[in-house]
Amino acid sequence: MILDRFKLNGRTALVTGGARGLGQSIAYGLAQAGADVACVSKSGQDDEIAELVRSTGRRYLGIQADLSQPQERQGIVAQVEQTFDRLDILVNNAGNSARHAPEIFPIADWQSIIELHLNATFELSQQAAIGMLRHGRGKIINIGSVMSFEGGWHIPAYAAAKHGIAGLTKSLATAWSSRGINVNCIAPGYFETDMAGFLRNDPVRGPQIMDRIPCGRWGQPDELMGLAVYLASDASNYMHGSIIPIDGGWLAR
Repeated sequence: MILDRFKLNGRTALVTGGARGLGQSIAYGLAQAGADVACVSKSGQDDEIAELVRSTGRRYLGIQADLSQPQERQGIVAQVEQTFDRLDILVNNAGNSARHAPEIFPIADWQSIIELHLNATFELSQQAAIGMLRHGRGKIINIGSVMSFEGGWHIPAYAAAKHGIAGLTKSLATAWSSRGINVNCIAPGYFETDMAGFLRNDPVRGPQIMDRIPCGRWGQPDELMGLAVYLASDASNYMHGSIIPIDGGWLAR
């Protein structure tokens, strides 16, 4: 049956930035599909996602780490493997942003954004690939953005990082696809999250963004669940190196 190919029973997923927003919805969706879930959060305040995962009957592991700090990225995959024996699915979702005109963009902000979005994604993918290659199977899902295709407005570091995520996805897929690892990228548009609240409420940018979205509304975080489950499951076994927009038609316009 086709629906059986979407099941994640017996598999383990690691979701970075999984305590809130899009990451929380992805983690919950994977749990509903049958996966045990580990989440990394900077704050360690993950009671909500822990309860959601456990409500599905799946196991949960919380890991507190600031992934923008290289030393805190060490051993994260090993913790998951020690708890759940193996890691089958990695979702590189953790992110941040800052808005400044490029000519005054603080170098510290640039470095923090590149570290979190791009360097952490590569390093955790390296960590995960060791076990995945040994088992001959694995799914890595990177979270890009419509800014993987566009330049945005006063977000040079974010746009550069998300373009980098797209390129990294293709490069890793090229290297690992023949060895059992699927690497793909979800590119969300504008979704209603706490992080995006300042844009939605901005009296200028809020209406501008809404007017540009063909379907006429911002996305809801749970609308990422289906795509994430698909990319984590056997239903997507022939998909490698794809950058998949989910944006209400934003890029089609």
